[in-house]
Amino acid sequence: MKKIFALLSLFALFTACQKEEIEKTNLNGSNSSNTSTGNNLEESVDYQVKDFVWTGLNKFYLYKEDVSELTDNFFSDNSERKDFYESYNSPENMFNGLLSNSDQFSFIIDDYNKLEEMFDGISGSTGIKYGFGKISGTNNYFGFIEYILPGTSAEKAGLERGSVFTEVNGQKLTKTNLQDLLSSSSITINVGKIVDGTIQMTNREVTLTDTRYTEDPIYMAKTFKEGNHTIGYLMYNSFIDNFDEELNTTFGDFKAQGVTDLVLDLRYNGGGSVETAIDLASMITGQFEDQVFMKEQWNKDFQEYFETYKPASIINRFDTEIRTGEKINSLNLDKVYVLTSKGTASASELVINGLEPYIDVIQIGDATRGKFQASVTLYDSPDFLKENSNLNSEHTYALQPLVFKSLNADGKTDYAEGLQPDIEYIEDLENMGTLGNTSEPMLQLAINAITGGTAKSRASVIRNSNKEKIEIIGQGNMNELNYQRMYIKKVPSIQ
Repeated sequence: MKKIFALLSLFALFTACQKEEIEKTNLNGSNSSNTSTGNNLEESVDYQVKDFVWTGLNKFYLYKEDVSELTDNFFSDNSERKDFYESYNSPENMFNGLLSNSDQFSFIIDDYNKLEEMFDGISGSTGIKYGFGKISGTNNYFGFIEYILPGTSAEKAGLERGSVFTEVNGQKLTKTNLQDLLSSSSITINVGKIVDGTIQMTNREVTLTDTRYTEDPIYMAKTFKEGNHTIGYLMYNSFIDNFDEELNTTFGDFKAQGVTDLVLDLRYNGGGSVETAIDLASMITGQFEDQVFMKEQWNKDFQEYFETYKPASIINRFDTEIRTGEKINSLNLDKVYVLTSKGTASASELVINGLEPYIDVIQIGDATRGKFQASVTLYDSPDFLKENSNLNSEHTYALQPLVFKSLNADGKTDYAEGLQPDIEYIEDLENMGTLGNTSEPMLQLAINAITGGTAKSRASVIRNSNKEKIEIIGQGNMNELNYQRMYIKKVPSIQ
């Protein structure tokens, strides 16, 4: 059974039961009183939010030591504090101004309800998941469809993986307009394809409607026979903890069908819940119960406290149950084949990095994003929990700062350049194939490695034939707040 408590109850526990120990480690900071939690409502809402921003970052921010303005004794008095807050014209500017240059992922949001929906997989969707490219020699952009969400307007319109579009609502896509055009509630796109490195458009146009949608992260799960191998294929597109039971059921099906080899497709998975990542790794294995999967490294104040008083609380171990208490269905594999791309990030990388000290991880595709830090949601209350009765009702701002970086059992972290593939393949926009079909290029590489015993070698390199003519920019959801984020909701008990 995992012994876990809400992350931010840590602060409440520090300020109550462990007061003497906190004073030893200076976790509170001499001047950091959270005046924005309803105890000082004579201050303006702007002041309250800014005080919440500074106090939250001062206590929890992973890179606190890099930012002189977050030093515990930075303010000599309240007047100096007020002047500092007023030097920023908005809470957003203040938050961003207090971030380390090492941080590309922390963010602030003015409506935590929207953030919570994002973490639950709920958002608006036209049904296309797409990437962006730039046509060389021009200022024009194009979108290419990676996959279609079931039950959406895109599926009903018959759009397919590999199709491209260059216009939205009759306007050519450029760097400056693509975000605004594609965020409309209803869009009309033209449809084409790439032939011999050239975009060829048709006369077809499709209108897509943005509707409220809950995305199932288990996009595809199937099993097929290849010689003496029973291969399980799982395309898993996000670590959404609301679907942990469905994920466990999928592995139960794999187990019942006698899966001997697993292909885990994370090429479009930008991350999500740390706890779900640990559970997924435990489903793949099962023979490493209670061994170290991942270690946490917090800011100096928290790290010193944990290492001195509760070292076990920053160790995450392979487990046997998901958060509901349901027993994990484990395959007990000693090898796994993982499909990756530049879109593979955070919790996806955590699975790969965490498994590598224990089993053979054959990574097929492109290098991953290089995201090894986790964040948490902070609310404006005395213990930074939403459930606190003193939650500030004057606003709905929330912070999502990085709070720790992950290390595997061998201490590997800081892979800013991404995790490098063993068999390199960059998706060919002219031959993307059908997902889940054994002839789909990346899946085919995995099957060949399984059945042919391909050695782990970077000598096997297949390049995108469009690479010199078309520059791939990124994914369509790259401007969303939860893009390539890894987050925690709970930490090990410190009792």
